[in-house]
Amino acid sequence: MSMSTKNLLVELFVEELPPKALKKLGEAFSTTLFESLKAQGLTSADSAVTPFASPRRLAAHITQVAVQAADKPVSQKLMPVSVGLDADGQASPALVKKLATLGADASVVSSLKRENDGKADVLFLDIVMPGAKLADGLQKALDEALAKLPIPKVMTYQLDDGWSSVNFVRPAHGLVALHGADVVSIHTLGLASSNVTQGHRFEATKHPVVLKDADSYATQLETEGAVIASFEARRAEIVRQLAEAAARQGLKPIDDDALLDEVTALVERPNVLLGQFEEAFLEVPQECLILTMKANQKYFPLLDGAGKLTNKFLIVSNIRPADASAVVGGNERVVRPRLADAKFFFDQDRKKSLESRIGGLDKVVYHNKLGTQGERMERVRAIARAIGQQLGGDALAASSDKAAQLAKTDLLTDMVGEFPELQGIMGGYYAKNDGLSVEIAEAIEDHYKPRFAGDTLPRNQTGIVAALADKLETLVGMFGIGQIPTGDKDPFALRRHAIGVVRILASLECGKPMQDFVLLAANAFSSVPDFDRNKGVYDLLHFVYERYAGLLREEGYSAQEIDAVLSLRPTQVVKRLEAVRAFAALPEAESLAAANKRVGNILKKAEGTVEAKVNTALLQEAAEAALHQALSQVAPQADAAFEKGDYTGSLKALAALKAPVDAFFDDVMVNAEDPALRANRLGLLATLHQAMNRVADLSKLAA
Repeated sequence: MSMSTKNLLVELFVEELPPKALKKLGEAFSTTLFESLKAQGLTSADSAVTPFASPRRLAAHITQVAVQAADKPVSQKLMPVSVGLDADGQASPALVKKLATLGADASVVSSLKRENDGKADVLFLDIVMPGAKLADGLQKALDEALAKLPIPKVMTYQLDDGWSSVNFVRPAHGLVALHGADVVSIHTLGLASSNVTQGHRFEATKHPVVLKDADSYATQLETEGAVIASFEARRAEIVRQLAEAAARQGLKPIDDDALLDEVTALVERPNVLLGQFEEAFLEVPQECLILTMKANQKYFPLLDGAGKLTNKFLIVSNIRPADASAVVGGNERVVRPRLADAKFFFDQDRKKSLESRIGGLDKVVYHNKLGTQGERMERVRAIARAIGQQLGGDALAASSDKAAQLAKTDLLTDMVGEFPELQGIMGGYYAKNDGLSVEIAEAIEDHYKPRFAGDTLPRNQTGIVAALADKLETLVGMFGIGQIPTGDKDPFALRRHAIGVVRILASLECGKPMQDFVLLAANAFSSVPDFDRNKGVYDLLHFVYERYAGLLREEGYSAQEIDAVLSLRPTQVVKRLEAVRAFAALPEAESLAAANKRVGNILKKAEGTVEAKVNTALLQEAAEAALHQALSQVAPQADAAFEKGDYTGSLKALAALKAPVDAFFDDVMVNAEDPALRANRLGLLATLHQAMNRVADLSKLAA
């Protein structure tokens, strides 16, 4: 291809974009643009794309873009030979018409190819399609990129002509398309492309910024336009300035990726400044102050070495005045009433005990089929008492009951009304204020844990029981009324609750299988008319075990290992997995797993129930007697190891069965004519099956 390639820059200049969506919009815009040009053959193998996204622009820089794509030979299917040619091999009217639409005439008939498409001989025309020109290809790519933008909400606005209106995320005011130094003629949203863009609203040294070529975009915007166009570069600059400003105070800024992304999407040229507020506000729990500063003001609170909040914070400003005191003062003035609100809520809430709020839960609807928050709380209490009793007797049952009774009362406080994210956390503070024990206060705070992947588990036993009871009530209740998550829709976060239950139970190692806990929870729903116990127990267990399998896969276990263990729905899952892994490494493992699968299939097909017992008088063949003999030695060893919790030893003991099992299948006919003989051989196999599958279902390891 002789045509030269140059670098391409496309920019759409708009009014301030929605900050929470900016990062995604920038990535989607550049990726779709690049993929579309690539699909049209306008890029080369080494082409690379660089995205740009600032509050007022979406842009992409793409290297090595051609003026025109290479021509492409295409084989065009026309029609069956029988339709296209008459008896004398001349073109039929249908063929002449078809060729005309492709810009060819009857003179090409002799050069048409014939191929059989499996049904009939078909005529093909080999033509060369001219490659797309950059202007057409870029127009198509831009249309596609804008159509595919993940726009949270579309605006309709009028164009300058006063008649036509267009739809886009924000009004667009400029379009740049440069191939090297040449403007590529494209248009969108009533705009025609040029080489002119705008810099910072207040700080640009040149209005407008006239771009020299595609490669000088970022530099010219920074030097003449006072804008860091790259999202990543702007974010890194903010991180650098925050760290520097905090270090000057001997403090550190709060770590929050989402806040960083949002602030990066709000400023074009970041300038970090230090502000402060009165120390009296620090009497309010720091979670409240941090949340109001981050959520309402987009400030970065500063923490001391111990992680405690200080009365200083960092502001990321979009302007750089010579004297910043007015900007700092303005920010300090607006944060004060926010902090005063938080202090007011905290003071008001503490005038009423959590205990006094319990009745209010009856006035809050939880779910039309599952009643009020009050009714839900009584179910959670019943579940917490039952689990507490099993895990720690009367004392744990009583403290878990108390924690469950008070756990949701903070939903009725002013602070949680204003900041729902603080539920649980405020309950913990208010419980301590009411003089309740640390155990109960921590349990109230922790009963939402683990709230996300990698979150910590509750700190004490009461919290563990309260968290289990709360999650199981949600899961059993929602499944029991058929509210089961589908696809990516999971409005009640049931997947997260299921993973929470799995993680808590795995940490307990209490020797009780998961189904026991689910059954305890289902008992609390006896008075709910629409509750379907089967869905609430069996469908739910299947769902929870699927989540469990997913977690274990992330930890590096294979699907076969996981299936072998989880299909028994046992306790001590991880210990069993380790044993299965050790067993699978033995030279005998493969043939034992295959034999186990074969035994399972024979037993499934047997008529009636097969009892695992053997009459030694009926053992005729040497191979069946030898297998029985080996089993009576190996099974007790395997069982003894199993009872001690030595699952690896238990499975390793089975290795001695390889030779007798193989010999049995070679020499013995299981389905003998004589019914007594047949029943005895099935009994022997059932005994073998039982002995082999205590730790895991080994047949799942068979290839």
